[in-house]
Amino acid sequence: MKKNIICAGLLLAGLIVSSCDDMLSTTDPTKIDKNLFFKNAKQFEQAVNGVYGQLQGITNVAYLWGEMASDNTAFDFNPADRGGAAGWEAIEYGTVNPGNGEISGLYNSHYAALYNVNNTLERLAESELEAAVREPFEGQLKFFRAYYYFNLVRYFGDVILLTNTLKSYNDAYDLQRVPQSEIFAQIEKDLTEAVALLPAAYTGQAGRVTKGAALTLLGKVYLTEKKYDDAANTLREVTKLGYSLVPDYADNFNPARKNGPESILEVQYQGDNDLGEQSNFSYVFAPRASGGVVTGWTTVVPSGRNTPTNDMMAAYETGDKRKDISLKSGYTRDGTFFPVPYVNKYNYPHTIAGRTNSNWPVFRYADVLLMLAESINEQAGPTAEALGFMNQVRERAGLKPLSGLSKEAFRTAVMQERRVELAFENHRWFDLKRVMTPVEFAAFMNAHGARERANPTVTRGSIGFSDLDYVFSPFEYLLPIPAQQILINPALSQNEEYK
Repeated sequence: MKKNIICAGLLLAGLIVSSCDDMLSTTDPTKIDKNLFFKNAKQFEQAVNGVYGQLQGITNVAYLWGEMASDNTAFDFNPADRGGAAGWEAIEYGTVNPGNGEISGLYNSHYAALYNVNNTLERLAESELEAAVREPFEGQLKFFRAYYYFNLVRYFGDVILLTNTLKSYNDAYDLQRVPQSEIFAQIEKDLTEAVALLPAAYTGQAGRVTKGAALTLLGKVYLTEKKYDDAANTLREVTKLGYSLVPDYADNFNPARKNGPESILEVQYQGDNDLGEQSNFSYVFAPRASGGVVTGWTTVVPSGRNTPTNDMMAAYETGDKRKDISLKSGYTRDGTFFPVPYVNKYNYPHTIAGRTNSNWPVFRYADVLLMLAESINEQAGPTAEALGFMNQVRERAGLKPLSGLSKEAFRTAVMQERRVELAFENHRWFDLKRVMTPVEFAAFMNAHGARERANPTVTRGSIGFSDLDYVFSPFEYLLPIPAQQILINPALSQNEEYK
């Protein structure tokens, strides 16, 4: 029994190549033997497609951290059902602990994806595929390894670094977290290699990782590390690849205009069928009591999560075209207006209940322009070039261009612009942490929490806040390592002050 429990736990982390069935010397007749796979280009393509499939699952819940853990969104509180109190509610209120199931799922899903990346890269290196076929696969896989480690290091700080599969489950007991500097070095290495391996575009394969995506991620990594010169030089390369802002901001989210000229990378979903590749963001984000008013279908009950906060609704300047596209302040049902806000970006008609066709944007060209403006400002101040990049984004939104800013004022302006331009695309929490120390971040979130306690975005009925709700400490700048992982491998250390 003990052997089975240990094996199951290790598999959850996605760290080992052997399965529990292997250890028990049995065979699952429904699964393909890995030694009989990876024989030709078609099978490698299927394996790489599987990595893209895992990206869907990770993206489906990424709003919990990218948005709800920040000042951008909260949730539509349900006094009668507190089933999420120990999970996603704790993320909003800043009351997470190492036993949080959402955090365990986050950790496990990333390492499970990394196992498949590493395994496919190893098989690719052993293959006899021609370079022209092999290199794009290799580039995509190295991008994903960098992307997942970039997420992990921002979520947890020091983490386990694996660039190969383990050959024995016993090896997992030797794994320890390594310093963030080593993680960032590996990320930079993978992305630099991916840039050289990837094409600028594919023929008839929209949604695949390209050179532009690798450069964008590398620029974001450099910006996070405060390597501003490297960030600016890298992001300038993206501007040479033919991307452009679409005239209508809404087109970035319209399923009928997927993978447009502004799209650098978006997670692909396909609704309106029974293939199981659909998204459902509009249902997750619609107010829970809205019925079918928002989604168009009464047969699926909305979840009421990722609710735009009072702060977020007030963040838009007068005349900003993006506001009405991005969010609504409430909904009307049976002639009565209910002031429960909701994310509107992904709300489009669809033909099957619960199966929407909306993609999720990972990188857009607007993000590149704003990162480039920020990088230049941090090096040389608010030059005409930096202002020009930011004002392209503002002018598309119907706002007047900015001028005459100090370096500090520009820094504030570009963060504000990022907030409203990239709202509900999972950038906010990472942006805040990128520009703040842990002490500053805790103070910022405590101020936000005080405003929410005084004037909640959504009514809480007769249930008040607990004494711990919206009380943040500097150590919460990082998430805790899941308790399950430390139970499995006592060599793992916990982030400071988590118990």
